[in-house]
Amino acid sequence: MTPKSPPKKKSWSWRSQAFRGLIYQVVAIGLIAAVVWFLAHNTLNNMKIRGIQSGFDFLSGPAGFDIGESLYPFDSGQPYWQAFIVGLTNTLRVAILGIILTTILGTLLGVGRFSRNALVRGICYGYVETFRNIPVLLQLLMWYLFFTEALPAAAEAWEVGPFFLSKGGLGFPIPIWGAGQFWAAIGLVAGAAVAWLYRRWAIKQFEATGKPKSMFWVPVAICLAGSLLGWLAGGAPTALEYPVKGDFSIENGGSLTPEFLSVLLGLTAYTAAFVAEVVRSGIQSVARGQGEAASALGLNPNQSMRLVMLPQALRVIIPPMTNQFLNLTKNSSLAVAIGYPDVVSIANTALNQTGRAVECISIVMLVYLTTSLSTSLLMNWYNTRSAIQER
Repeated sequence: MTPKSPPKKKSWSWRSQAFRGLIYQVVAIGLIAAVVWFLAHNTLNNMKIRGIQSGFDFLSGPAGFDIGESLYPFDSGQPYWQAFIVGLTNTLRVAILGIILTTILGTLLGVGRFSRNALVRGICYGYVETFRNIPVLLQLLMWYLFFTEALPAAAEAWEVGPFFLSKGGLGFPIPIWGAGQFWAAIGLVAGAAVAWLYRRWAIKQFEATGKPKSMFWVPVAICLAGSLLGWLAGGAPTALEYPVKGDFSIENGGSLTPEFLSVLLGLTAYTAAFVAEVVRSGIQSVARGQGEAASALGLNPNQSMRLVMLPQALRVIIPPMTNQFLNLTKNSSLAVAIGYPDVVSIANTALNQTGRAVECISIVMLVYLTTSLSTSLLMNWYNTRSAIQER
């Protein structure tokens, strides 16, 4: 047996590369901290000389303005920090729904580029080239003009079953909240947990036997079954609040405003075009022999794409897909152009009333920095889970 070499002792000499690297990093961090301190100190002094107030104490004062769209009641007497919370929830609502819809639409378009049907390929290609080459702000304005100019007034709203579409937005029935809805939500969460366990079992069975099992419809059925059981356990309530036509607006029920619909559809349509190209390039990166091997095993084109091509393409798709999710979240700040009360709109109003420009802009920067980092962390975790494990 060869004797083990003794562990190397850390050298604190300047000749040590590790020691020099540590010193360089400490110096760099110190210089950055000094520059930040100088800028902040200089800014505060200049503001003080000009008599401009600073600080975040204004957040506890009454906002003095109403917000036209909110997930929970808000009035002008509530403090500024609650107004910023309303703007944050409006931003997250657009971002989360937009990411979900963009992923679905972009994936369908990307897969459609490989369709054997020339018409489907042409439609997907035309969509991508059209929507990704028109600036997103123009698309938001286009959707907003559609909802406010092309649609009829509330008294003449388009009616499709219990749904109403007019200049006032989309009206739809909502359940009257009760114990049944609460237990249905609990059942949905429990069903999602069971569906996750089923997917893990199905993947192991596929790796062991080579026989594919349903990875989509069965999990969906499990989630729906869990929600249905919870709804039945809560008394199976069926009472709904339906929207009705009013003289000036759609009354009762739930509603989605034209501003929200314009932002959501505009960002989804724009970003989905880029996601489609990401998916297409990811699928093309998979060797053609993989598809031929899947056909030789008897898999039809849909199974080959779902079970062979897409799983291998994920390692190429996920990193640029993360960039598109971040772009969608940051592009939601353009909603201020059409009057949607997101966090940027709330910050602009607060800035005009209080004059705390640095503080309001800092809050907006912190919101987008936090959401972007959270999205990146989640996608990096998913990328690690989806990476092909080499032996």
